[in-house]
Amino acid sequence: MDSKLKRLMILGSAAVIVLLLVIVVYSNGGIKSVLGIGSSGSKTAGGSDGGATENAETEAAIPRLSGQIGNDLNAFLEDSSFFDKENKDFIEGLMDITKRLSILTTSVEKDLRVQVIDNRGDLVTGETFNIRMTDEKGESSEYKDLDKDGIIYVGALSPGNYEVRLMPLGDYKVPVNSTTVRVKERVEYIVISDISRLIKTEDEIDAEAEDTAEASAEETADRTEMVSLQFGGTRQKAGIDVSAYQRDIDWEKVKAAGVEFVIIRAGYRGSVTGALVQDSYFEKNIKGATAVGLEVGVYFFTQAINEAEAVEEASAVVSMVSDYELKLPIYIDTEGAGGNGRADRLDVATRTLVCEAFCRTAKNAGYNAGIYASRNWLYNNLDTSRLEQFEIWDAEYVSVPQYKGYYTMWQHSSKGKVDGIEGNVDLDIYYY
Repeated sequence: MDSKLKRLMILGSAAVIVLLLVIVVYSNGGIKSVLGIGSSGSKTAGGSDGGATENAETEAAIPRLSGQIGNDLNAFLEDSSFFDKENKDFIEGLMDITKRLSILTTSVEKDLRVQVIDNRGDLVTGETFNIRMTDEKGESSEYKDLDKDGIIYVGALSPGNYEVRLMPLGDYKVPVNSTTVRVKERVEYIVISDISRLIKTEDEIDAEAEDTAEASAEETADRTEMVSLQFGGTRQKAGIDVSAYQRDIDWEKVKAAGVEFVIIRAGYRGSVTGALVQDSYFEKNIKGATAVGLEVGVYFFTQAINEAEAVEEASAVVSMVSDYELKLPIYIDTEGAGGNGRADRLDVATRTLVCEAFCRTAKNAGYNAGIYASRNWLYNNLDTSRLEQFEIWDAEYVSVPQYKGYYTMWQHSSKGKVDGIEGNVDLDIYYY
């Protein structure tokens, strides 16, 4: 079943529970009669049993629970009979549902990620959950959620079918039966449907330590770069690319300045922990740009160290843009992260596979895809002969690009000035 549908069903169940609780609190024995539980009788505003008062007709119209006195909905707290066994068991039974857990499993390549979720579909954090995995030979191993983030990741697994069971913990209600999962032998370039649970906000991470992309195009800048939008020419458009670094943007002014398209940073993978992080201005930027009619594409700064992580990154972007129309590609931004980034020391072959896996996953999800890199990066850190099936976005801060390979977009400056944006902004030309 689709993860979004599961979430809707879970939320619907939770809503029913809340409604039943409200009925128990505010009805006069109505839920008891349905369940065949006897009523304990009610009192009038004067406190006598059944005596008439001048407000009898008004009070009769007010729903009551046993123990309610007049309009005082808190009076039941003084009535010990309200907490009789039948009511207590019923309410505890309803509340027990909120402690029920389930698991979601994902395998990309010889690995397994197990997410522990509650009845609302949210990750359950702060607990050291434990799973038991049993392979086809009947051999079992146990793995713990040591960092208590609600996710247990197991790598270097042999491909095949496994029985996965969430072990009991405290008063949580875990599934009685184990779950059968298939650990994949080889990565498949297919979007991971439940990836959204892994995407963090910048409030949840140390953004200063994690967001460390360095503009490698500065290495070849020769001070001849064009710092204004480039209009005209044959089959080309003038545009910009933005991220949280541009802060608040007046998109009406940007459109009036002649900008025809924008490439928006969707997010990045942390260069230290590898967390998937959404750009703090992504939603604001994509809503603002589309509202004024600009053509939109997005990019994601990668720190993936293998194909499996690249599939995760592409899946995260697809999840973020699912509610928007993209006229331009989803780009993987591959550049350095200060020398100590988790992907800084990848060899050419591995980095090329990362870019290919990202783009193929995005394309399989129905999007156009491409690679952003500086001229030196394209020459020295990627095997571009394997990537020319995708769009190439070349970053060179010179008057005339020197890259001799195929490309469809050129980032020609990082010091552009555009009305509606305070400070510098990257300028681009898209060829079509």
